[in-house]
Parts: sequence; structure tokens; C-alpha cells
Amino acid sequence: MKQPEAQEDAGGASVAEPDFAAYVGLDWADEKHVCCLAVAGTAEREREELRNTPEDLQVWAAGLYHRFGGRKVAVCLEQSRGAVVFQLAKFPHLELYPAHPTTLAKYRQAFCPSGSKNDPGDSGLLLELVMRHREHLRRLQPEDEQTRLLQMLVEHRRKLVDDRTALSNRLTAWLKTYYPQALNWIDDVDSKLGCAWLERWPTLQEVQRCHAATLRQFFQQHHSRSPERIQQRIQAIQQATPAVTDQALLRAGAMITRTLVASLKVLGESIAQLDTEIAELAAQHPEARLFSGLPGAGPVLGPRLIVAFGTQRQRYHTAQDLQSYSGIAPVTMQSGNTRCVHFRYACPKFLRQTFHEFAAHSIHRSVWARAYYQMYISRHPHDKHKHHAAVRALAYKWMRVLFRCWQDRTPYDEAVYLRALEKHHSPLAQASQPGSTDSLAAVTVTGLEWRTVSGFQKLCRKNA
Repeated sequence: MKQPEAQEDAGGASVAEPDFAAYVGLDWADEKHVCCLAVAGTAEREREELRNTPEDLQVWAAGLYHRFGGRKVAVCLEQSRGAVVFQLAKFPHLELYPAHPTTLAKYRQAFCPSGSKNDPGDSGLLLELVMRHREHLRRLQPEDEQTRLLQMLVEHRRKLVDDRTALSNRLTAWLKTYYPQALNWIDDVDSKLGCAWLERWPTLQEVQRCHAATLRQFFQQHHSRSPERIQQRIQAIQQATPAVTDQALLRAGAMITRTLVASLKVLGESIAQLDTEIAELAAQHPEARLFSGLPGAGPVLGPRLIVAFGTQRQRYHTAQDLQSYSGIAPVTMQSGNTRCVHFRYACPKFLRQTFHEFAAHSIHRSVWARAYYQMYISRHPHDKHKHHAAVRALAYKWMRVLFRCWQDRTPYDEAVYLRALEKHHSPLAQASQPGSTDSLAAVTVTGLEWRTVSGFQKLCRKNA
């Protein structure tokens, strides 16, 4: 009997691979799928079309189960998340191998330089990938149910926040057109005070007809307690000059403002509901204690870090595996004497965003993180992208620390890490001393030099 081969998962960890009875390349589409099947040990190819319905996929998967006696079947498809993957994942005899669209496109170009493309041909190429180049594909190994639920909720919450930002920008643009004074009186257009204000008084003319006592009561009901601030607003309202007098613009602006405010209110309520659900799920997660106390990881970033690492510790051999997969580590291109290091584009964007935002928040909560950031900024005074470059470099360093905490199941302790920096004579230990991080004195420490390590600039002591 053929022995199972070893195959690497998403992080390069070696896992036992089943002895597959057959291989399938599935080119999915909105209305129908094209499948190309090869029985293990044979050269014959079988093709068939499936309608994109749960019933047809159920019949097809059940047919494979009975045909091969429940043995494993490897399925390669151009999707890592989506309807087809979720529907096929429920069948235990199907092992899914997602192929990146770029991988399939380049593979097709290698054999079809003319650029011809069709669904049966793509299904055959997917079959070739899973049969001959399986070691370069990542077998789909879903996390546990609790982690996957938390991941879907935190990703959806981020999308709702982006939608709220887009609506807020649209509303701000409209207010600047016909009612700019409101932006000075309500602070944030998506806040409860801002939405209530614009819903009640969408034009300057309407608010100026109100009595001062009504305005004062409104501000007090919406937690604006400063009498001086309230009086300043009331005087500004009474003395304001209309930006425009065009009735068409005023009527359209009022109507559009009310519709945008209604959408913002719904989004705000949905985000609040998600926050409650995410907080409950995160508190019950087995990895919660590792990420709940991180500097800069509050109720939003804490759950995102939980799903970023997950529970499968065999997925990544080293921190470098995670840094490369997440997109924090840069890409090096070298040919002859030419060498170029650039930003990594092909990566899970939400995962990279999670580590980037956490590193940015940690600057204000962690002593050594703030010192590291200041060192990087001072070394690149003329780089217009220095902030994000410094945050990525800090995220790269944070991931090494968090990876070790995650592998050892030990919560991060700032005091312990600072003692470790001092023990290893790290320049950050000296820069993190009281009084050093409030200025850039840390970068003038003698005997230090910057070296390129894995594409990043690292501060090291000069060799004697």
C-alpha cells in the first residue's frame, strides 16, 4: 500500500497526509461548477458539470463517498473562503486544497501562452496542481467552532466600521456644502449627539428658529454639561450666517442628511450589538488570557489577536512563518547583483491590518515599543512614509514576542520583557529607562549601529 506523504500546512508545519483514493479539480462559478476527476494511479480524466446548488453538491459528494468506500478525496479549487468551500467542508472524506488565483493564472500561462481560457481547462489545471504540486498548496484545516465564529464577527465588525466611516465622510461632505457650522457644534457626525442634532435640525434655518432654552436642554440631555461650552454654541448658532440660500440645495441637503443619519444610527446599533457578542465570546475563549492584558489591545484588538493566532500551534514552526504569511515581513527580490526589498501585497489583508493596528496602539502603552518607534522615526526624518514603516517594523518585533508567549501559553508581562532586554544588553533597555523615551536621546547612545535583518532595520551594538 502506498504510504501517506508528508505535507506542510499554512505555516510550514509537517502533517501526515491521507492516502487519497482520487483527486479532483473543481472550477467553481456562480451557476455551475466544472469538475475534473482522476482516480489515484490512473491517467484517465473524468469531467462533469454540477449546478451550484446544495442538493447537487450533496449528491456529488455522496457519490464520491460510496464510489471510493469512504476513502479520502483531494479537491483543489480556486477559493479559500466562500459558499463552495463552506458547503464542501462538511464532508469529512473531502480534503480541500485552496489554490491562489495568481497561482492558477501563472500555471495556465505556462502551458497556454496564447492566453486562451475556459472552465474545463481550468478544472484540469487545478487537478494537475493537486496531483503533482500538492506540497506547494496549503491544505484547509479550519479552526474550532468558537474561533471561527469569533473570526467572522470581528471581520464583520470591521466592515461595518468601514461602512460607518464612509457614510460619515459623505455626510461631512454634504454638510460642508450647505451647513458647515454644524460640524463645529456637534464634534462627530456619527456620535449620538451628532445624529440626534442632524435628525432634528438638518438646516441652519431650522435650528435658528429654536429658543435658547430648547438648545440648552438638548445639549444637557446628550451629556454636554459644560455651561460655558453650551453658551458658546448657542451664541454661535444665533450669530451664524447661512452658507447658501439656494432652496433646491437646502431641501436636497436636508433630505440626504436625514437618510445618511438614519443609516449611521442603524450601523451604530449593529456595531454595539456585535461588541457585546464579541466580548462574551472572547472572554470564554481558551486563548483569552494570553491576549487580554497586552498593552494597546483593548476590547476591539484583543479578540482580533485571538483569532489571528488561533489554537492550532502546529500551523507555524517559527515566528518568521507567521510574519511572512500575515504580510508584515517584506518580500526580497534578488537577481544577480540586484536586490530589492518591498512591501508584501499578497497576504490576508485583515490579518496584516490586525498586527499593524495593534503595534500602532502599543506605542502609547508600552515603554519599549515607544522607544523603538522613536528610534526608527529619528533615523528616517525625510521619509514621508516613515510612520507606517516604523509601525510595521514594530509589529514585526511584537510578533516575535507574542509568538513565543503563544507557543509557551504564557501571558505577556512588560516587566519580564524589559528585564530580558536588559539581560541581553539590548539598546532598547537603555532607551526605555525613565526620561529616555520623552526625547530622542536614546538614538544618540554610542556604540550602536543599524543593520538590515529580514528586510527590517534593527538597532544593534557594534562589534569590537
